[in-house]
Amino acid sequence: MKKLFPFILAALAACGQKQNEEILPQRPNILFIVADDLGFSDIGPFGGNINTPVLDQFSKEGMLFSNFYVLPTCSPTRSALLTGNDNHVAGVGIMSEVSYPAVANLPGYSGHLNNQVVTIPELLRESGYHTYMAGKWHLGDDEGQIPSDRGFEESFALLQGGGSHYADQKPLSPPQVMDYRVNGKKIATLPADFYSTKNYTDTLIHYIDKNKGDQKPFFIYASYTAPHDPLQAPKEYIDKYKGKFDSGWDSLRVLRLNNLKALGIISADVNSFAPSGIPQWSTLSPEQKAEFAKDMEVYAAMVEYLDMSIGRLLDYLKQQGLYDNTMIVFMSDNGANGVMATTYPGNADGKYLGAFNNELDNRGLPNSFVEMGPGWAQASSSPFRLFKSFASEGGIRAPLMIKLPNAAPSPGQWNKSFVHVTDLMPTVLQLAEVSYPAQFKEKAVRQPIGKSLLPVLTGTAQEVHADGAGMGWELFERKAYIKGKWKVLRLPAPFSTGEWQLFDLEKDPGEANDLSQQFPALRDSLVNEWLKYAKANDVFDHRGHYDSLLSRSLMGDH
Repeated sequence: MKKLFPFILAALAACGQKQNEEILPQRPNILFIVADDLGFSDIGPFGGNINTPVLDQFSKEGMLFSNFYVLPTCSPTRSALLTGNDNHVAGVGIMSEVSYPAVANLPGYSGHLNNQVVTIPELLRESGYHTYMAGKWHLGDDEGQIPSDRGFEESFALLQGGGSHYADQKPLSPPQVMDYRVNGKKIATLPADFYSTKNYTDTLIHYIDKNKGDQKPFFIYASYTAPHDPLQAPKEYIDKYKGKFDSGWDSLRVLRLNNLKALGIISADVNSFAPSGIPQWSTLSPEQKAEFAKDMEVYAAMVEYLDMSIGRLLDYLKQQGLYDNTMIVFMSDNGANGVMATTYPGNADGKYLGAFNNELDNRGLPNSFVEMGPGWAQASSSPFRLFKSFASEGGIRAPLMIKLPNAAPSPGQWNKSFVHVTDLMPTVLQLAEVSYPAQFKEKAVRQPIGKSLLPVLTGTAQEVHADGAGMGWELFERKAYIKGKWKVLRLPAPFSTGEWQLFDLEKDPGEANDLSQQFPALRDSLVNEWLKYAKANDVFDHRGHYDSLLSRSLMGDH
């Protein structure tokens, strides 16, 4: 057995026991905590001004990553997280709810996990782990695609991408539904006092508790739907933030940037990204300011309640003596969500959204549907450009913190090297001493593209991706490729020129200064690297289809 962590091995040498006997170490538990649409600078450890005491303390026990990359939206990130592969290879090159005929039958664009990849819970369950999940699935809702079919022994899952956080099960838009499953079986009604973050946490604690006696290790996927819209939170939490955001999104964006500079995550000479299409706070009417400020109060309340709930889960592990031997990962699946609810398929005419009660006093409570909008999303993504659904830094940079089993070599340390969401699966498999197979259930499977982060986490290396290795992105025809400090990015109008641009991310993380004219050969070289990435990862060039899909999303109707 590989002795990855000598501190979990012990020899029986005393008390009359044979010296050649050895206690087999208990394999580590693994806990993934995934926030939904949480911005880069929202939580305290990453410069946020939202109350997150649990995550503040957790940040002192593990390693923090300032250069962690995900995919631009939820399900693509989650497919890469659970398989270690590019989202197209996993079948999620498109979100199922916005697919269209030109790509619907292509292998990379099925909108659900396919059979050429294998998931973390599938492999760990075969290796003797309990596998539990609660929360958002969003990786397929047909037979053979749901959590109970993809390795989870126990699951309480919302199959779709979101919807009401309360018991009413109101979807994001009329064509969608909210389909909750318990171990694959549909449940029609939820408890009257249901609130997503609370009940997901209760469920996970129950799963662990009922099997704790068998001493088997567990893998937990805590797949929260907070703070995804509609923004909803218990009133007592919303009330805590009354007046806290009255100064507006322009000042919040600068505050977050300054906090990140003070932490040393961002260079002192980086300027605040000035977004186009978002009005200055000072130009809004008093009524608009009141509504927008209340929406951010609800968002902050969701984040604080999520932090409290994570604390409940961690406290349970500590009370049961399970915490020390648990690897814990906290991350967000993409940048903050600046897209207005009017852009969801079926909401354009406003009829569905108009039926909610969004009066100021009811915002965030049952039968309301509000979102943070692009102004607050840009502030939550500070200092990066844009937000969720874009391959710009604001869409694909996310917070990441990892605690290894037992004491970390340098707790509270920042790592600034490039890290990708596909790196988490190889890390887990190495820690659990489980091999990734060439075949699974008699079918060939694609090998992960990520790299184990254990050398970084144990202090034996500073990075796992050398400068010579690059990484590509494509979603909604928004494309990017990063290699070392250089990035090429193509965003359609009105968000950009529609042409490939070149940025130096070390000096310009806000992607404000296009260097294509200064270094055309470098830009062309990186574009060619993207083309190679596309060919290797089942990426289809469907240019033009999505160029205007979200063009009205910057403000929309509120």
